[in-house]
Amino acid sequence: MMGIYKDILQKPQSNNKLLAVLIDPDKTSVDNIKYLFKKINTSIATHIFVGGSEVEEHLTEKLVVEIKTYSNLPVILFPGDVSQITDKANGILFLSLISGRNPDYLIGKHVEAVSKLSKANIEIIPTGYILIENGKQTSVERVSKTQPMLRKDVEAIKKTAKAGELLGMKLIYLEAGSGAKHAVDSIIISEVKEILNIPLIVGGGIRSKQQIESAYDSGADIVVIGTAFEENENFFEELKK
Repeated sequence: MMGIYKDILQKPQSNNKLLAVLIDPDKTSVDNIKYLFKKINTSIATHIFVGGSEVEEHLTEKLVVEIKTYSNLPVILFPGDVSQITDKANGILFLSLISGRNPDYLIGKHVEAVSKLSKANIEIIPTGYILIENGKQTSVERVSKTQPMLRKDVEAIKKTAKAGELLGMKLIYLEAGSGAKHAVDSIIISEVKEILNIPLIVGGGIRSKQQIESAYDSGADIVVIGTAFEENENFFEELKK
């Protein structure tokens, strides 16, 4: 299933917003996938992201295979490590943590991934990943040994996002982190969106339909939910087609 990025580019032009469900293999059992997708398949979800900061090797591939048994939505890897790459997915967000200054997460891990990706027939989407402080430490901070950008420093966040675009990133991802106390502020989303010519993803700490709509209204092209359904699987009842 190629053409994922092309589809992402076209949807905002037709005012169709995109919703990605992030499934963390470390938090979601393979045995629960059939039940979970009965709910997801009746919702407005358009994409499935799979990945996490700390995932047991081979677990991602098992989960992706199971997901594709029950869903026709594009399955896109959101890897926290090279070990999570599998050719069973449709695509991968090739994430560069541009909010941090750890060379491993700017380019080092990407070099390690080349041998795997060169053999995998999946769509590779270079993505500038920006972690924004949310009131608590996230697993991304801990694993990457980087600090998030301060919410109040909107100008620095804007410049970082634009630099990512100028470097050739195809997407910018504003991330508050899993289980965030505070989702990315609307003002940050709108200010970043205003200077970008590429699609904007927003995720972390989004727990209600109202927050999803707020992110869209502020300029998000794709909203990512994870914590919302991890804490309450009935959340999909609010998001029915």
